[in-house]
Amino acid sequence: MRGPPLFLCLFSVSCWVNLMPTAGDKILHFGACRISMSMAEIRAGFTAIKANIQSRDPIRTLSILSHPQSLHKVKSSDRCCITYQLFTFYVDKVFKHCRTEDSFVNRKISSIANSFLSTRRKLGQCREQNNCLCGEESMEKFKQILANYEGLNVTSAAMKSLGELDILLDWMEKSR
Repeated sequence: MRGPPLFLCLFSVSCWVNLMPTAGDKILHFGACRISMSMAEIRAGFTAIKANIQSRDPIRTLSILSHPQSLHKVKSSDRCCITYQLFTFYVDKVFKHCRTEDSFVNRKISSIANSFLSTRRKLGQCREQNNCLCGEESMEKFKQILANYEGLNVTSAAMKSLGELDILLDWMEKSR
């Protein structure tokens, strides 16, 4: 008779531990979604390669994320949707085309990409549960980001987008 209550107790504790953010994780708020992310780990990885990546950017007069109509002033209700789109953008377009001859840089890019992939999965689940939809204004902002990206060759656009990762991270942390 002791087995089932003990199992239930251990199972409950296990579930609770899995839902708790790990040390260094931050809970970020994207509209109705709250997502645990290791921002310190992502920032440390990015900081370690930022100078290298930004030195590969031949076009310094153009920004992909800093367009006047991009991320600023996104409505709270649209944050879930546009954040998911941005994570999908980085996973599907940016990280795939950011390869260098430096294995250290490639490992850092891979680590950041894995963090984005994991977070995108969590955000996608939350988005489905909460039926997050993008408003027209947010869709226009994301279309502008895509237009900025697609205006360059794939490698240049990917490196530029990766070099601007701190813009995205700052915006995400401000949405807490």
